[in-house]
Amino acid sequence: MIILNVHLTATFFQLSSFAAGVRSVLSSTPLQVLLYLNTWYFAAFYLAEILMFIYKGILLPYPPDNLVLDVVLLLLFLALETLRIFYAWKGNLCERSLSSFVSLFILFPCAALAVYYLLLQTFVLRLEFLLSAVLLCFYGLELLLGVISISAFSR
Repeated sequence: MIILNVHLTATFFQLSSFAAGVRSVLSSTPLQVLLYLNTWYFAAFYLAEILMFIYKGILLPYPPDNLVLDVVLLLLFLALETLRIFYAWKGNLCERSLSSFVSLFILFPCAALAVYYLLLQTFVLRLEFLLSAVLLCFYGLELLLGVISISAFSR
């Protein structure tokens, strides 16, 4: 009786693992860690940009139209970056290539905005230059790991 019970239990676990379709995990741990770090870094970047805009608006002869444009672009940057990190996070953890592809598509406008804050705004502080350069490094690594992850999900 005990032998039969053990045999039935072992058979049940073999069938349940077969029915569940056991397969390897394809999500990228380095990409997930990079997304986590980028979330915190972008929060610090955004806060620093707001404080630097206050500084530039008070102390520098910043044209009001340009200041409004830069602040509106910063708000757009926040929205795009939030969407990008959300889609990348879900695409990586759920192993969905469409979500990951959407996040990589949104990466290009985010990189363009980072380049704008790196080089093209009216007054660029050294701290802004450094923060934007680090953000672009994050984007480059996420692009590389995202493409590798999409190719792994598509197999």
